[in-house]
Amino acid sequence: MFASVLIIVLCSALLGYWFRYSCILLLQNSLEQVSDVSAAMQGTFSSAEIQNGLASGAALDSLHKLLSRDYQVLTYLVHHSSKVKLESFEERLLVLDYKVMQFWYGVTKTAAPERARQALREMANVVTVLSGRIGQRAGVALEA
Repeated sequence: MFASVLIIVLCSALLGYWFRYSCILLLQNSLEQVSDVSAAMQGTFSSAEIQNGLASGAALDSLHKLLSRDYQVLTYLVHHSSKVKLESFEERLLVLDYKVMQFWYGVTKTAAPERARQALREMANVVTVLSGRIGQRAGVALEA
Protein backbone atom coordinates (compact mmCIF):
# COMPACT_ATOMS: atom_id res chain seq x y z
CA MET A 1 0.00 0.00 0.00
CA PHE A 2 2.75 2.44 0.94
CA ALA A 3 4.71 1.62 -2.21
CA SER A 4 1.68 2.35 -4.41
CA VAL A 5 1.13 5.74 -2.80
CA LEU A 6 4.84 6.54 -3.10
CA ILE A 7 4.84 5.62 -6.80
CA ILE A 8 1.74 7.75 -7.47
CA VAL A 9 3.24 10.75 -5.66
CA LEU A 10 6.58 10.35 -7.43
CA CYS A 11 4.96 10.01 -10.87
CA SER A 12 2.77 13.04 -10.22
CA ALA A 13 5.81 15.09 -9.24
CA LEU A 14 7.67 14.00 -12.36
CA LEU A 15 4.67 14.83 -14.53
CA GLY A 16 4.48 18.29 -12.98
CA TYR A 17 8.20 18.82 -13.54
CA TRP A 18 7.91 17.69 -17.17
CA PHE A 19 4.96 20.02 -17.74
CA ARG A 20 6.72 23.10 -16.35
CA TYR A 21 9.99 22.38 -18.15
CA SER A 22 8.19 21.75 -21.45
CA CYS A 23 6.21 24.97 -21.17
CA ILE A 24 9.29 27.03 -20.37
CA LEU A 25 11.16 25.57 -23.35
CA LEU A 26 8.19 26.09 -25.66
CA LEU A 27 7.91 29.72 -24.61
CA GLN A 28 11.62 30.41 -25.02
CA ASN A 29 11.77 28.88 -28.50
CA SER A 30 8.46 30.26 -29.71
CA LEU A 31 8.97 33.86 -28.57
CA GLU A 32 11.85 34.22 -31.03
CA GLN A 33 9.85 32.73 -33.90
CA VAL A 34 6.72 34.84 -33.55
CA SER A 35 8.17 38.19 -32.51
CA ASP A 36 7.65 39.77 -35.97
CA VAL A 37 4.03 38.69 -36.27
CA SER A 38 3.31 39.71 -32.68
CA ALA A 39 4.73 43.15 -33.39
CA ALA A 40 2.40 43.46 -36.39
CA MET A 41 -0.60 42.57 -34.21
CA GLN A 42 0.38 45.13 -31.55
CA GLY A 43 -2.85 47.10 -31.97
CA THR A 44 -4.98 44.08 -31.13
CA PHE A 45 -3.11 42.73 -28.11
CA SER A 46 -1.53 44.70 -25.30
CA SER A 47 1.34 42.32 -24.49
CA ALA A 48 4.03 45.03 -24.79
CA GLU A 49 2.10 47.27 -22.41
CA ILE A 50 1.76 44.38 -19.96
CA GLN A 51 5.48 43.53 -20.15
CA ASN A 52 6.37 47.21 -19.59
CA GLY A 53 3.98 47.37 -16.64
CA LEU A 54 5.52 44.26 -15.12
CA ALA A 55 9.01 45.70 -15.51
CA SER A 56 8.04 49.06 -14.01
CA GLY A 57 6.17 47.58 -11.04
CA ALA A 58 2.62 48.57 -12.00
CA ALA A 59 -0.42 47.29 -10.09
CA LEU A 60 -0.87 43.58 -10.72
CA ASP A 61 -4.67 43.60 -10.82
CA SER A 62 -4.84 46.12 -13.67
CA LEU A 63 -2.27 44.11 -15.66
CA HIS A 64 -4.22 40.94 -14.99
CA LYS A 65 -7.39 42.58 -16.36
CA LEU A 66 -5.55 43.59 -19.55
CA LEU A 67 -4.17 40.10 -19.89
CA SER A 68 -7.57 38.51 -19.32
CA ARG A 69 -9.05 40.73 -22.03
CA ASP A 70 -6.32 39.68 -24.46
CA TYR A 71 -6.91 36.02 -23.66
CA GLN A 72 -10.66 36.44 -24.17
CA VAL A 73 -10.06 38.04 -27.57
CA LEU A 74 -7.70 35.22 -28.48
CA THR A 75 -10.13 32.49 -27.45
CA TYR A 76 -12.95 34.29 -29.29
CA LEU A 77 -10.85 34.28 -32.46
CA VAL A 78 -10.04 30.61 -32.05
CA HIS A 79 -13.64 29.57 -31.45
CA HIS A 80 -15.29 31.73 -34.11
CA SER A 81 -12.88 31.60 -37.04
CA SER A 82 -12.61 28.82 -39.55
CA LYS A 83 -8.96 29.55 -40.40
CA VAL A 84 -7.64 29.98 -36.89
CA LYS A 85 -7.50 26.90 -34.69
CA LEU A 86 -5.20 25.62 -32.00
CA GLU A 87 -3.97 22.62 -33.93
CA SER A 88 -0.80 21.38 -32.32
CA PHE A 89 -0.16 19.69 -29.03
CA GLU A 90 2.26 22.47 -28.11
CA GLU A 91 -0.43 25.14 -28.47
CA ARG A 92 -2.83 23.20 -26.29
CA LEU A 93 -0.05 22.72 -23.76
CA LEU A 94 0.48 26.50 -23.72
CA VAL A 95 -3.24 27.07 -23.14
CA LEU A 96 -3.08 24.68 -20.20
CA ASP A 97 0.01 26.52 -18.94
CA TYR A 98 -1.92 29.81 -19.13
CA LYS A 99 -4.69 28.33 -16.99
CA VAL A 100 -2.24 26.89 -14.47
CA MET A 101 -0.45 30.25 -14.23
CA GLN A 102 -3.80 32.00 -13.81
CA PHE A 103 -4.54 29.73 -10.86
CA TRP A 104 -1.03 30.33 -9.49
CA TYR A 105 -1.52 34.09 -9.82
CA GLY A 106 -4.74 33.86 -7.80
CA VAL A 107 -2.99 31.88 -5.08
CA THR A 108 0.09 34.09 -4.80
CA LYS A 109 -1.10 37.64 -5.52
CA THR A 110 -1.46 38.60 -1.85
CA ALA A 111 1.06 36.33 -0.15
CA ALA A 112 3.92 36.49 -2.70
CA PRO A 113 3.56 39.38 -5.15
CA GLU A 114 6.85 38.60 -6.91
CA ARG A 115 5.64 35.08 -7.73
CA ALA A 116 2.38 36.56 -8.98
CA ARG A 117 4.38 38.96 -11.17
CA GLN A 118 6.29 35.99 -12.64
CA ALA A 119 3.00 34.19 -13.30
CA LEU A 120 1.65 37.25 -15.13
CA ARG A 121 4.84 37.48 -17.16
CA GLU A 122 4.50 33.88 -18.25
CA MET A 123 0.80 34.36 -19.04
CA ALA A 124 1.70 37.38 -21.20
CA ASN A 125 4.33 35.32 -23.01
CA VAL A 126 1.76 32.60 -23.68
CA VAL A 127 -0.67 35.13 -25.15
CA THR A 128 2.14 36.61 -27.26
CA VAL A 129 3.16 33.21 -28.62
CA LEU A 130 -0.38 32.07 -29.33
CA SER A 131 -1.32 35.36 -31.00
CA GLY A 132 1.84 35.18 -33.11
CA ARG A 133 1.10 31.65 -34.23
CA ILE A 134 -2.50 32.54 -35.01
CA GLY A 135 -1.28 35.59 -36.91
CA GLN A 136 1.11 33.44 -38.94
CA ARG A 137 -1.67 31.00 -39.74
CA ALA A 138 -4.12 33.75 -40.62
CA GLY A 139 -1.56 35.32 -42.95
CA VAL A 140 -0.68 38.61 -41.30
CA ALA A 141 1.32 40.40 -44.00
CA LEU A 142 4.69 41.71 -42.92
CA GLU A 143 7.02 44.02 -44.81
CA ALA A 144 10.62 42.80 -44.61
